[in-house]
Amino acid sequence: MASHRRPKQPSRARVTVLTTAAAAAVAISAQAANAAPSEKPSKNEVKEKVDKLYEQAEQATEKLTGAKVKEEKLQKEISTIQDNVARGQEELNELRSSIGLAAAAQYRTGSIDSSLQLFLSSNPDDYLDKASTADQLSAQQVEALKKIQEKQRELAQERSEASDKLKDLASTRTELAKKKQEVQTKLAAANKLLNTLTAAEQAALADADARASRSASERVDLGNTTSASGRAAAAFSAAQSKLGTPYVYGASGPSSFDCSGLTSWAYAQAGVSIPRTSQAQANAGTRIYNQSDLRVGDLVIFYGDMHHVGLYAGNGQVIHAPRTGTVVRYESIGNMPFQFGVRI
Repeated sequence: MASHRRPKQPSRARVTVLTTAAAAAVAISAQAANAAPSEKPSKNEVKEKVDKLYEQAEQATEKLTGAKVKEEKLQKEISTIQDNVARGQEELNELRSSIGLAAAAQYRTGSIDSSLQLFLSSNPDDYLDKASTADQLSAQQVEALKKIQEKQRELAQERSEASDKLKDLASTRTELAKKKQEVQTKLAAANKLLNTLTAAEQAALADADARASRSASERVDLGNTTSASGRAAAAFSAAQSKLGTPYVYGASGPSSFDCSGLTSWAYAQAGVSIPRTSQAQANAGTRIYNQSDLRVGDLVIFYGDMHHVGLYAGNGQVIHAPRTGTVVRYESIGNMPFQFGVRI
């Protein structure tokens, strides 16, 4: 007989859970629908982030330049050592020829005791003949043997030194590639941020930079501060001649510069060689910690890691190559964290 049982009803507790879950789902959907989309960063926020990326790119640039300087130095040192080894090998060959076959035979036997040589010889008569010939070596030939030994030691040492420097060079080139990639990554990130701005906003930022460059080069009161020296005056004058020249990372003139490229180029025009990077330039002369003691042409070091440098221009101004997207220009010394000056 068919059953007529009533369907089992859900429990009150189960109904409550399902109702609550449904209500929550509806609430979340409503919040998602009503939530405002993430706000686009303002022009000023983008500029702040871009400036920070440019600063980081400049930090990497100075390290990149330092690695380049080290690479060039190592290449010169390796070339010198290899030339010395080549000349030394020629001298060694000449020494070997000069002592004749008999001396060469004795040299090859080394310093084995003569009685042991006789004991080990498979042909005593032959040994005695050689020994008799060796006994006839002149003092000049003995001296030549000593020179050969000394020259061989020198060559071995120079080859070892060249091998070490070649390893260092390979490591330096790896560092170069890494730093170059770091610079490019920072610049690409800055460009990506700039591209989030509208064309009008980008134009406004570019115009602000252009105005800053024009006003810095055309209407700056440098006061009457005297130069630190004749060479400092000549370096400053050389830097002034490059006002408006574009910043390019790793560039050292004459048509583009980075910060330390400008200062090293300027002093080179004054006949003074200073290191290529800002960190090395920080140790190139006498440090001046009081801004009031700065003189025209003094190097001015900025930031705690000393990754930026300019030349003091007088009246609280510096002339420098600021960053990517700008040109060589004057700027207030107070716009960057001053560390100290350096008098060359």
